[in-house]
Amino acid sequence: MAIDIKSNNEIEKMRAAGRLAADVIDMIGPYVKAGISTEELDKICHNYIVDVQKAVPAPLNYHGFPKSICTSINNVVCHGIPGDKKLKKGDIVNIDITVIKDGFHGDTSKMFIIGKANIKAQRICRIAQECLYIGIKKVKPGVRLGEVGKAIGAHADKNNCSVVHDYCGHGIGRNFHAEPQVVHYDDGKLNSGPILEAGMTFTIEPMVNIGGYEVATSRVDGWTVTTKDRSLSAQWEHTILVTKDGYEILTLREEETV
Repeated sequence: MAIDIKSNNEIEKMRAAGRLAADVIDMIGPYVKAGISTEELDKICHNYIVDVQKAVPAPLNYHGFPKSICTSINNVVCHGIPGDKKLKKGDIVNIDITVIKDGFHGDTSKMFIIGKANIKAQRICRIAQECLYIGIKKVKPGVRLGEVGKAIGAHADKNNCSVVHDYCGHGIGRNFHAEPQVVHYDDGKLNSGPILEAGMTFTIEPMVNIGGYEVATSRVDGWTVTTKDRSLSAQWEHTILVTKDGYEILTLREEETV
């Protein structure tokens, strides 16, 4: 499948969807604290997206996913389903938001630390965010997409962490998931991935583990992905536009400095 190059009009719609996704992350932040259930967080986000933003929560019913957001706690790598489990002090949780507005998707996620986490938990959250930013800074026209993954993998390796191989970033626009696939590690191939062009949009979303990179998917719900060795995992995600001279983060929040 060819990689979609967005028109100026489509880019504006991507910017709008990206801003909404970032806004949901900002909105939910004050609620993410000990004692709240992930089910409650899902309801708050769902109502905000539908009633306030007049948009659509993309995960809901996507290939049968039952909720409007993903909430992945501690050793859950991704696709955690909100439920009655309550957050407690010391937990780390990834909240993954994807919003559809006027037919276009904005996709982003953030790690939240509940109360004061231990050093390992704080460290994996920090390194995963550094991996995201290091990958983003590689983006510009003429660069092979594989350079993004190589830079991310090198930073994780340097810090004695591992990057999950089974899941990757993805093209995004009218479709939730499209080409290209954005690998977050060095796949060992020369000239890996397509050459980036202005107008491409995709997510960068490295999942970084304290332990090994191997993961397992729940046989109970078919969605929840955990680290095989039960070690902590962290992930941050942004939707990126390739510009004529670099990149634009479509889901950037005001609190961030890349």
